[in-house]
Amino acid sequence: MVLQRRSAGCQEQPAWALLPGAPPVVLPPVALARPVPPVPGDSLASHATLLRSSIMTMTAIETTSLVKTFGSTRALDGVDLTIRGGSVYGILGPNGAGKTTLIRVLATLLKPTSGRALVLGHDAAREPAAVRRKVSLTGQYASVDEDLTGHENLVLVSRLMGMAWSDAKQRATELLDGFGLSDAAGKQVRTYSGGMRRRIDIAASLVTRPEILFLDEPTTGLDPRSRNQVWDLVRRIAADGTTVLLTTQNLEEADRLAERLAVIDHGRVIAEGTSRELKASVGSNTLHFHLRAPEQRVQAQTLIGATLGDGVLPATDPDAFSLKVADAQVAAELLGALARAGVLVTDFSLGSPSLDDVFFALTGRPAQALQDGGDEKGANAKPGGARDRAKTGDKAAKESAA
Repeated sequence: MVLQRRSAGCQEQPAWALLPGAPPVVLPPVALARPVPPVPGDSLASHATLLRSSIMTMTAIETTSLVKTFGSTRALDGVDLTIRGGSVYGILGPNGAGKTTLIRVLATLLKPTSGRALVLGHDAAREPAAVRRKVSLTGQYASVDEDLTGHENLVLVSRLMGMAWSDAKQRATELLDGFGLSDAAGKQVRTYSGGMRRRIDIAASLVTRPEILFLDEPTTGLDPRSRNQVWDLVRRIAADGTTVLLTTQNLEEADRLAERLAVIDHGRVIAEGTSRELKASVGSNTLHFHLRAPEQRVQAQTLIGATLGDGVLPATDPDAFSLKVADAQVAAELLGALARAGVLVTDFSLGSPSLDDVFFALTGRPAQALQDGGDEKGANAKPGGARDRAKTGDKAAKESAA
């Protein structure tokens, strides 16, 4: 499923040339500054391998003291990130933390108030056109046209990207097959399930293969089966050398997909590292238990303080406790002390900390806070379809030119 990018030597065709049956338009070629030598057929595989290797050794995204304000609100407050090419990088944070604002700044949809954002070596504020040629964005809401079929949507996007009719139809067929949507190619998108809509939306972002793919909460609202299908797609996209930056409300998703993670709160990066590193920062073991009588919580806290000192993690339920403990012996001593004091426990478990525990420890809020609403106010707008996406791109290009 390899796509050849439209030659830089071709000029844009007029809008009417997109219509079916329109006569071909021949425009004078523009000389390439650096002609790219052809790759021999027998070395295509090795060339692709070398290309992926070079991508994975470079820095795809780098931000320095990045700030974005909306009036008196600092949606981004000095964000510093370095993201390796060819990796899957996850952004975690509670509602309003600045996740979507960060994505939109990197995708050149918003200009930063101060600081710097480099995307594939290009300044996102000063060279937006150069950045847009190399990235693609899939937002929180599907941006395909529900009145068109899956095949028609992908052909439309391909044509808007400058492909000839034959190439557009071929690419649409390739994507539908690769994303497991061939059987639904002729059906209107309005009849698709949530998982199918998400897949066709991601497919539309890959009509021209981007070097960086931004995924803003790609599995929100999907059932477990559809979520696993999207996860498989993300892994395949990254394996082909595309850098994937995703924001997510699903801690399991971040744990399974992301090579590295950044936790953002109030516009600042408060933790960054691999999943294992973040879990190690909480402690080697975590004890979870529930009280039979929630009114005994104060008594339990007193006993915990006397036994452990510190180490209590925030919990969502009044009868629940999550504690950092050194080993199983300490956990046994604590449970014994509670039993001797008449504080009854209904169930308990001891294991390695999860990303939920990391999130609790870093933000003081439960992971459920991630799922109780949208991100920053006004940062997201639900698009009406592929045509709206094209209009947004045209508007951005005009603003850039201005």
